Amino acid sequence: MKPAPQLRSVSIRVPASTSNLGAGFDTLGFALDLHNTVRLVRGVRPGVAAADAASRPGTAMAAEAAELFFKRTGAPSFGFKFSIRGRVPMSRGLGSSVTLRAGVVAGLNALAGAKLTRREIAALVHTLEGHPDNAAPAALGGFCVGRTDPQTGELAGVVRRAIGRGLVFVVASPRQQVQTKQSRGVLPRRLPYFDAVKSINSASYVTAAFLTGEFERLAHAVADFMHEPYRLPRIPGARDAIVAGVAAGALTGWLSGSGSSVLCVARPARAAKVGRAMSGAFAQTGVRCRVVRLQADNLGLQVVARGR
Repeated sequence: MKPAPQLRSVSIRVPASTSNLGAGFDTLGFALDLHNTVRLVRGVRPGVAAADAASRPGTAMAAEAAELFFKRTGAPSFGFKFSIRGRVPMSRGLGSSVTLRAGVVAGLNALAGAKLTRREIAALVHTLEGHPDNAAPAALGGFCVGRTDPQTGELAGVVRRAIGRGLVFVVASPRQQVQTKQSRGVLPRRLPYFDAVKSINSASYVTAAFLTGEFERLAHAVADFMHEPYRLPRIPGARDAIVAGVAAGALTGWLSGSGSSVLCVARPARAAKVGRAMSGAFAQTGVRCRVVRLQADNLGLQVVARGR
């Protein structure tokens, strides 16, 4: 039997994600039905190159992902060109960097025939990101709780649950960009003991509500003292937008990742009112924002095209 022809190109669709979910810092994440598509084309020369000017800012990130992939899998390395297209905004707390990293790793997995599982892809992306809150849902879809080994920092496990269409995620994204690296710089080196206790309590309760499907228990359940008190004041209108969304009928809300997007969880019938309230809160501070109504993506990354 002849071996299957070698793939020349592959396209991977990767969902956006919202992370932390309040106090679940670097641990909890959701995949959302907003997507980027990463296309890889096998090259005739070594190295990684962007296929167009719009993708060029991601070249270093793509090269880093490729280096780790070939090192971990032992697959013979090869050069490629990549492009990224889609609706996930950059530096808005919706996992745009993860869409590129996961797309490159999954694309190389297909081109090289390495046969990594989705969880193995999630583990590689986690290594690149340094935390699983976006990496796990981008690869696996749904609501994910990632556990890291306290000694090595490697991804040690993921608990995942699909979330049905009974919940809507109303995202308000102002024009302000927030770089995760800089945003981490505003976090304190130490936390008051009881701030940590209150955050653990909230994160545990929110996790239980999502895993059991008792979504009404989310009401007023998000109470973070780990990162939101330090990040929200740097995004004009963000805190007010969450408060307004909850007052308009959302179950709860949080700062998405490090921002600048904020997100409220609502039942579908109340989503439009929640979105208007969030937009209005930003407008009162003179900030324009884009509001999108999303649902959970329960599929995670997908191979959407192959070329031989």
